[in-house]
This record gives sequence, C-alpha cells and structure tokens, in this order.
Amino acid sequence: MNPAQITDAVRLDRMFQALADSSRRSMIERLSEGPASVSELARPLAMALPSVVKHLAVLESGGIVMSEKAGRVRTYRIAPDALSLVEGWLAERKARWHRQFDELGRYLLSQAGDAADGDPS
Repeated sequence: MNPAQITDAVRLDRMFQALADSSRRSMIERLSEGPASVSELARPLAMALPSVVKHLAVLESGGIVMSEKAGRVRTYRIAPDALSLVEGWLAERKARWHRQFDELGRYLLSQAGDAADGDPS
C-alpha cells in the first residue's frame, strides 16, 4: 500500500468505528437536520453529558462531524462530504461484486449452452 492508501484505510477504519455505535448514529441522524449543541444532542439519550462528549469526539475523529465553540456552547454539524470515503469504498466493492456475478452468469450460460449441444465438458 502506498501512503495515500494507508491514510485512507486509517480514515475508513475511524469512520466505521464511529458508525458502529447506535448512539453515535442517532446523533448523526439528529445532525442531519441541522447543527446542534452538545446538550441538544444529549437530551434524547440516556447518558451523562461527559459520555455524549466522548461519543462526539469519536465522530469528530472519524471526520463525520465538526464543531465550533462560541462562548460556553459547543455546536456540532455534519462535516461536508462526511461519508464520501465510505461511499467510494462501498461503490468499489459493489462494482467488483457485480463484475464477479456477471462473470458467473456468463459461465453458467456457456455451461448450459454446452450441455444443450451434448458436450459433456
């Protein structure tokens, strides 16, 4: 792997780690409606504020959210193109799987054609 691939792999690992938790996904869902403060994000969750802050740090480390502080209030928002790396990774896998299924389909059709022609191979 070249350095760019290693960097992307590390970023991808962080994103998947961030997305692996249901509380973090619910925070992302709330942030998809617009920016929110830590207390707004904590309100629907059954956890202490320090735990919410830790979850938000994981999301920020994963590049999914970004924050800004104005006075004593920290506001979070979805990062632009937050999931583009994940989308690209998934698109590559999907394209590969489709190619493999297409190859399998062609092979099966050729086998069916050979069987119809009386070729035992």
